[in-house]
Amino acid sequence: MSRLSVRVRATLAATAIVAVALGVAAAVLAGVLGGSLAESAVAEAGRRADVTAGMLSSLTLSSDTVSGAVDPDVQILREDAPLTNGWVTVVLRSGVENPDPAASLGGKTTAAPGGKSTTVSGDGAPGLTGAPAAEFSATVVPAVPAAQWAPAGAYVTATAPVDTAEGPLLVQARASLEPARAALETLKSVLLPGIPALLLLVAALTWLAVGRALAPVSAIRAEMADITASDLHRRVPVPRARDEITRLAETMNRTLDRLESAVSRHKRFVADAAHELRSPLAILRTRMELAPPGPLTAEALTDVERIQALTSDLLLLARLDAGEPDRHEEVDLGQVAAEEAARSRPRPEVRVGLEVAADVVVRGSAGQLRRLVANLVDNAVRHADSAVTVRLTAGESGAVLEVCDDGPGIPAEHHEAVFDRFTRLDEARDRDAGGSGLGLAIARDIARRHGGTLAVAPGPPGARLRARLPAV
Repeated sequence: MSRLSVRVRATLAATAIVAVALGVAAAVLAGVLGGSLAESAVAEAGRRADVTAGMLSSLTLSSDTVSGAVDPDVQILREDAPLTNGWVTVVLRSGVENPDPAASLGGKTTAAPGGKSTTVSGDGAPGLTGAPAAEFSATVVPAVPAAQWAPAGAYVTATAPVDTAEGPLLVQARASLEPARAALETLKSVLLPGIPALLLLVAALTWLAVGRALAPVSAIRAEMADITASDLHRRVPVPRARDEITRLAETMNRTLDRLESAVSRHKRFVADAAHELRSPLAILRTRMELAPPGPLTAEALTDVERIQALTSDLLLLARLDAGEPDRHEEVDLGQVAAEEAARSRPRPEVRVGLEVAADVVVRGSAGQLRRLVANLVDNAVRHADSAVTVRLTAGESGAVLEVCDDGPGIPAEHHEAVFDRFTRLDEARDRDAGGSGLGLAIARDIARRHGGTLAVAPGPPGARLRARLPAV
């Protein structure tokens, strides 16, 4: 999870939170709706039982009569031991012809097999729609078991006792749970596709919103990635919104201000120190050259020369770091390589060979390019056993300068470390008589300043340094 981006994590978190909330809300809604519909069904069954009980209590019954109802969701029960030795159902029907049983009490009726019929007289049956003021026929049949008449899970029932002249009766009414089931199924059919669709919408909106919110962060990151020691004057963009990202950008810009100021002071110090050392060192070298010859004088003169070379390197590095503009011109790199290869060096026994192509011209500072070639050749001569080869070719991408030696070479784990400032490998310390550890660092800085590269290239035993520079 920690490897995912902030945008992905925020989208997943928001979607998960909404999914949990919707799941809980759907469960609560289904439970509340189911309970409410069940309570409504119970109330409806009770209403039917109360209406029928009220109707029975208002009838005037003879000594041999009972009354019932044709409503299929209501049954009137009495205990009739002689007939069934248990509960029986009393069904009241009108004695008047009526073609529509639903509009009256069921039309003309005959006694059910095994039952008995009686008559009841009165001014009508209150609560029985369509019941005229006439005689009624009551049929007594065995009671239907409650498990069959109102199966559990399909119906809810309500019971209302009522006292009549014939004795106590029991009114049972039922109400179907099918409407509640249908309502829950409708709710389920809406929630099942609706919740995933809503989650997709939430995820899409969160993705867009978080992406829009993090856009300034991406811009800040891209700008910071491009800022190097040579362009510390650049600053990250500050968003217009006054939020945490704005304060982050402002803090980073203030940090860059302090860093630029510190680096500038450091560069000025190095440049001033190197510049101030040049004159005293030149005077000291002159005096040493004029002094009577001797072993001590020769050693002191060698040390002064090394200090002068180091001072010159530091001054050049300070100028390169400061980004001082140079006068660029077309430079014949082959001629520069030939001149540097022919220059005398402390190890005359090392032969410097040339393999230079003609008319390899680059554009840049002649002095800096000469310094690049000189540093590469000096480094190769310092570490070679007997021979150094300077090879210059014109490739598709520009000029390719290779300086090879037959020395111990550079271990693979040090291919980048050799370009760090003041870096000298342990293998070279015993043989190095004048290196300061700045030559290759200066050479790479010059190559980069001219739009090129400098790296250690694989090859035969020995070191192979390859510089690529854009050609004219």
